[in-house]
Amino acid sequence: MVCLSIADVSADEAMDILSKVNLAELRLDRINFDKKDIKRLFSTRTKTIVTYRQNKKTNENERKDILIEAIKNGASMVDIEVENSDDFKNEIIKIAKKNKSTVIISYHDFEKTPVIRELEQILNWCFESGANIAKIACQTNNAEDAARILALYSFGKPLISLGMGDAGKITRIAAPLLGAPFTYASLEKNKQTAPGQIEADKLESIIKMIQES
Repeated sequence: MVCLSIADVSADEAMDILSKVNLAELRLDRINFDKKDIKRLFSTRTKTIVTYRQNKKTNENERKDILIEAIKNGASMVDIEVENSDDFKNEIIKIAKKNKSTVIISYHDFEKTPVIRELEQILNWCFESGANIAKIACQTNNAEDAARILALYSFGKPLISLGMGDAGKITRIAAPLLGAPFTYASLEKNKQTAPGQIEADKLESIIKMIQES
């Protein structure tokens, strides 16, 4: 399954996009919204992932409150960065469990792909933090990096392991074929939320072609 990552739009534009897809990630740190928009954004029939990355504009308590509000209003999943404090993660996870929202604990390295031993430690850290699904996304500079990213699927855990950058595109295609519940895609080439993200229509066609061959 392909998850469309929505960013750099207004709340109204996001609502229009949600009406056309089955699964979407709402990058609230990159969507122009008011708190009153949260209910309508996460009360749709579309399955949604609420994501609110750390930034300079919003403090930790505000970010936590918005994530919790999205969960209470129907977010199917919540993505929490593993580097957040235990108190931050635990409070959100408690609400997520109560509302039957799947918890994604994510790790991002925008500079490199760590060695496999470190990747395994990060994977364990995500699950020790309370993940239902772990997400690991690392800058992928060559084929060897991509191979390490894909090697994580051999551990047999609920995981989304992706490489960022052009060398990581193969990992975005392979992810659902190797056991990931979904892979991320962009609406358009200039609407990427991560380096190397492939447009949703193109990615779906490639995966379908491989599955049917």
